[in-house]
Amino acid sequence: MNQRISRQMSEEKTGLILSADGKTRCFWPGELPDYLEYHDREWGRPVSDDHRLFEKICLEGFQSGLSWLTILRKRENFRAAFDGFDFERVARFTEKDVERLLGNAGIVRHGGKIRSTINNAQRAIEVCEKEGSLARYFWSFEPQPDERPDLVDYKTLIANPKTEISTRISKDLKKRGWSFVGPTTVYAFMQAMGLVNDHIEGCACRAEVEKERQAFRRPV
Repeated sequence: MNQRISRQMSEEKTGLILSADGKTRCFWPGELPDYLEYHDREWGRPVSDDHRLFEKICLEGFQSGLSWLTILRKRENFRAAFDGFDFERVARFTEKDVERLLGNAGIVRHGGKIRSTINNAQRAIEVCEKEGSLARYFWSFEPQPDERPDLVDYKTLIANPKTEISTRISKDLKKRGWSFVGPTTVYAFMQAMGLVNDHIEGCACRAEVEKERQAFRRPV
């Protein structure tokens, strides 16, 4: 059996890959440098900054039907187009801004998703007024230990693209008027922003991320 086939079979069984630098990682970034950087430095590390939280929930909406890598590689263009995802600014966007954004080849030119981002910016302001901050709102849904799997492995992740909690958040956001925030989108947001640590057991980043989560001061 050649090395490539052996590695592929191992990945399919464990969800882990041995990278060229000798580290064992989750399978999904492969050997792509920008994806590896995102996996190692961002994904799963807890975030309490409202603008970053808003950015991520919106970009997860833009990802719908696409790959996250596509969005990641356009992220700086999105940030420029949406004023750094400052939702107080985005909330004031008009139809003229929608037309401008539809002409921006550097982002995903989807009218529904662009208008959703503007709508969600307006709803984000309302959440801040009622809950204190987006961070305080989202982190109030952080799963308790007994709501998490005993072992985070490949089989568990593949079988659970959404959870009861992501469904609960999705329903609450929709009641508040948000859009493009389905349960799967919300769970991807939770994974990325550190509300859960879904680095697969055996990934070199898992323990480091968990240490950051333990030291993280939850918004109150």
